[in-house]
Amino acid sequence: MPCKLWLALSVWLLLPTSEAGRQMPKLSDKKLCADSDCSHPILIARALQDYYPGDCRFIPIRQGQLIYVYAMLKDRGNLFWAGSVQDSYYGQQEARIGHFPSSVVEETHPLMPASTEVKTTKWDFYCN
Repeated sequence: MPCKLWLALSVWLLLPTSEAGRQMPKLSDKKLCADSDCSHPILIARALQDYYPGDCRFIPIRQGQLIYVYAMLKDRGNLFWAGSVQDSYYGQQEARIGHFPSSVVEETHPLMPASTEVKTTKWDFYCN
């Protein structure tokens, strides 16, 4: 019995204590996308400055990087967009979609109109 308790305690202590794998608060209840699945980029933007995220819902951005924007949050979250960073060398950085403040980028290439309103889900703000 003491051996099982020690083993359980050891495993619990070794578990990561990060935000990964948990639900984070929603930034908004709605978003604007190019399609109902938010699978097509709306525009390409260039980062005007570095952005260091406060938690796992957001992506880090370096000045000059290109970001493919897939969604623009609405209502209380209208200052945030969702997108994926394109590094200077394709494949250098794992593709990851996350949120970032729209104020740290400039629109460079409009691709499709953001005319489809979509409800956000818990998965839009899930940290993995």
